[in-house]
Amino acid sequence: MTGDGGLTVLGIETSCDETAAAVVARDAAGKATVLSDIVLSQIEAHSAFGGVVPEIAARAHVEALDGVIEAALDDAATKLTALDAIAVTAGPGLIGGLIAGMMTAKALSAASGVRLVAVNHLEGHALTARLTSGLSFPYLLLLVSGGHTQMILVEGVGRYERWATTIDDALGEAFDKTAKLLGLPYPGGPSVEQAALAGDPTRFAFPRPLSGEARPDFSFSGLKTSVRQAATSLAPLAEADVADICASFQKTVSDTLSERVGKSLTRFRERYPDQENPVLVVAGGVAANRTLRAGLERLCGENGFTMEAPPPRLCTDNAVMIAWAGIERLTAGLAEDEDAMHMPPRSRWPLDARAAPLVGGGKRGAKA
Repeated sequence: MTGDGGLTVLGIETSCDETAAAVVARDAAGKATVLSDIVLSQIEAHSAFGGVVPEIAARAHVEALDGVIEAALDDAATKLTALDAIAVTAGPGLIGGLIAGMMTAKALSAASGVRLVAVNHLEGHALTARLTSGLSFPYLLLLVSGGHTQMILVEGVGRYERWATTIDDALGEAFDKTAKLLGLPYPGGPSVEQAALAGDPTRFAFPRPLSGEARPDFSFSGLKTSVRQAATSLAPLAEADVADICASFQKTVSDTLSERVGKSLTRFRERYPDQENPVLVVAGGVAANRTLRAGLERLCGENGFTMEAPPPRLCTDNAVMIAWAGIERLTAGLAEDEDAMHMPPRSRWPLDARAAPLVGGGKRGAKA
């Protein structure tokens, strides 16, 4: 333990196909330091299937987790008993992976006497920019990943309002399915982005779902269907066809995000008219896409917002954000009444429990 009013926390993340552990410390003055960050990817194990196989993922977590945690503690030059808390992802995600992570964390807590903090995976994404950029509340969060596409107002630790979500597919899912359709390797997001570099983004005029509608939600199912129709009409596809489809798809997604997100920026301005430097945080695996980032940066500049995005390593699944969320919850006093030792894993766990349940509000088996 720090003994100086600070906190040192071990984070454990097993919600999908990355087995991760990290140690993060925050001193009494609020300065944070990432002491270790271990992520063991399962991409090779799932690539043959074109997506994550839950049973394979769960088994891999069980086999790897002890070694990953030991490596995180070694890199941080600390011992389990010296920690102030163990923070573990309790949901949402693939239930088998969540069980593996939570059972391990509960066993470590019981054996060491170190307190346990249950963390919502989405809250980890929501608070990461406070670790990397020291942001103050409130701010907007665009969470774009394989399992979630949401606009969330972040007013404080534990205080979230979901303003928009996808009514069908998550954006990351649309990227993955487009890649699989075109014969590109898994994971689909980076493959589509790479192929698009050589493509013509104006060749295909794909539809922009919900464009012009007052509701701020997202939809990608129709876009995915249009991509399939274009690919089918050109089969067999030449390399140039694949590149042009990817570039046109990516451009359409960028334009759609800008049009949809713009509605939430306007709402934020109306909600907080006196905030001088409003911020849009973009997080989740899809946030690593450079074309989407560039489009959102332009949108923010046009609307007087600053866009913040954590480093790509902290946009995808990682345990640093789980440890940090644990620190934030402990500091805010929100972990005091939790009985994390008896909390079950939750495959669905929306950040905003008041929001009407939709596909993107806390999706079962989310890849984020």
